[in-house]
Parts: sequence; structure tokens; C-alpha cells
Amino acid sequence: MPNKQVIVLGLESSCDETAAAVVTGEKQILANVVRSQIKEHTPFGGVVPEIAARAHVTEMDRLIDRAMREAGIGYGDLSAVAATAGPGLIGGVLVGLMTAKAIASVAGVPLIGVNHLEGHALTARLTGDVEFPYLLLLVSGGHSQLLIVEGVGRYRRLGTTIDDAVGEAFDKTAKMLGLGFPGGPAVEKAAKSGDPTRFSFPRPMKGRAGCDFSFSGLKTAVRQAREKLGDGATDQDIADLAAGFQAAAIESLMDRVTQALDIFQNEYGAGGTLVVAGGVAANQQLKASLEELAAGAGIRLVVPPPKLCTDNGAMIAWAGVERLRAGFTDPLDLAARARWPLDPDAEPAPFAGYKA
Repeated sequence: MPNKQVIVLGLESSCDETAAAVVTGEKQILANVVRSQIKEHTPFGGVVPEIAARAHVTEMDRLIDRAMREAGIGYGDLSAVAATAGPGLIGGVLVGLMTAKAIASVAGVPLIGVNHLEGHALTARLTGDVEFPYLLLLVSGGHSQLLIVEGVGRYRRLGTTIDDAVGEAFDKTAKMLGLGFPGGPAVEKAAKSGDPTRFSFPRPMKGRAGCDFSFSGLKTAVRQAREKLGDGATDQDIADLAAGFQAAAIESLMDRVTQALDIFQNEYGAGGTLVVAGGVAANQQLKASLEELAAGAGIRLVVPPPKLCTDNGAMIAWAGVERLRAGFTDPLDLAARARWPLDPDAEPAPFAGYKA
């Protein structure tokens, strides 16, 4: 494969997926290998940082070798190596970033440290014809944000979570209801046979000015309802709780997105594009609600394929392509970061526990 073609190896290890991918500047995904750690973390009902870091150490080299073989290239064909440099569980971030540094040094190619959130933010440009600027709803286990994506490295945050991220709320609700891990798919599955109107749950932040999110109060309401049912709760009770929680969470999200759409279209005019990224974007009820909202607002909705919404190496490799073209590379002493906001000029979230 000619060296003139832009080819980037991307590594992702910020949480509980170890991933390596090879992507070209022509938007070809030559390889995209992901090793999930669900089996390791399921007994604990959530991600254990130490276990995650050890799994990344064990698996990363093997996955890189497999990705390079699937792509049919050698390290001499690479234009750059990109790796998540934050935010995330610092032990895992260090594994991917240090590995990328070693490859970049030996292969003599640039290192590109990618903000994990930028990987999600730019995925729509890998999978579709999306031009800047666009409105981004980023919803995952660690993040709930609304941003205007103005260009590579240029993000303006309109709203963020003041407590739990929506994906975290899904996971904790699943744990309370005994639905297993990961919580998002488990709650969605249970909700399909439930009555979303049986329990009266709050719609956090609905009707308030601004675009911030809050899910802690909703999670507490679900816990209280579950406790009232006691040990005699039936499968139907659990399904109704799941359906009620999901409906409340999505209604809250829709209210916040509506506020952001008004801001975006007031600045850039009618139309435009709304992109949804992050693991929660795979929720089909959320997608249906967003489709209805987008149609009413006259804005195009873009949701990448589910396998590219959850953490993966292709999104990091593509962000590497975009940053390389924009002239952004990093020194080999680049530090890993547990916290790294996309918009460094945004006001701090009002709750100290917010994950930037």
C-alpha cells in the first residue's frame, strides 16, 4: 500500500474496551478490533479500574498485531499513530498512550494524542458526509454534553451534566433492578415489556433555561420506588420500573436538546445537522425520539452505526486523520490526562464530581 495514502493506527483504552483500528484518509476502515471486558467486570456490577488496566496491558499488543494483519500493512506504511490521551481511567489511558509512543518512536511517525470525546465527536464525519459546524449530543457512561462542533479542535459546550451522566444512570438503575451489566442494553430490553406510565418519575431539568443535564434525582426516585415494592417485586414490576426510568431519561434529554437546537439554529440559521454519539446513542427508543424531534425542527439527524457509537479504535484513528491534516501532532512526552474538557473555556460544571 503506497505511503502517499494517509493511514493512521488508532488505539483506545480509556475504560473497559481495548481497541485497535487502522483507518485511511479516504474513510476506509481497514481494521477495527475491539476486545470487551464485560466478562471481567460483570461480577462487580460496574467497571473496576484496576481490572481494566490489567486487561489493557494483557490485550493491547495482541489486538494491534491483529489489526495490522487485517489491514494488510506494515508499520512503515503508517502516516501516524493516534491514541486516547484522556479523559478516562488513568491506568488504562496510560497503557494505550505509552504503546502508541513506542510505535511512533520505532516507526518514525508522528504521535497524535486524541481526546476521547473528540473521537466520538468526529465519528459522524468518518461514516457520513457531515460538514462543520454541527450540533453534537454526546451521551455515554461518563459524559452527557451538548456541544457545537465548529471544527477540528474547536468545540463550544452548551450544556453538561451537573451530576450523573445518562449512561451512568442507566448502569446504576440496572444494578438496582438486578438487570445485570452493562446496564444500558439491559434496561432497554426490560423496558420493552414494561408500562412507562405506571410510575411517576421526575423529568430532571425539564423546562429550565439552558442545556445542562441532571439524572441523580431520577435515579434516586427509581431506587425509592424499587424499595417500596420490597422482596415481592415481580418481573413485570421490574419491567415497568425500567420503562418508566427510560421514558423519563429520554424526555429529559429531548428537552435539553430542544433548547440546544434553538441556540444552534439562531446562530447558524434553519436546517443544519444534529449528531448523536456515545454508547447511549445505540438506544433505539432514544433514536426514535430524536428522529421525531429532528423532523419537527427541520434538522438532519446523523447517528453512526452502533459499533462506532461505543468505544472503539476506528474513532480514535479517524480523529488522528483529522488532526494530522489540521497540522496537530504531539511530542513523545505527552502526558495522559484523567480529565480533559473538549471546551477548555466552558464554565465549570456546578457539581464538583463532574467528569470533564
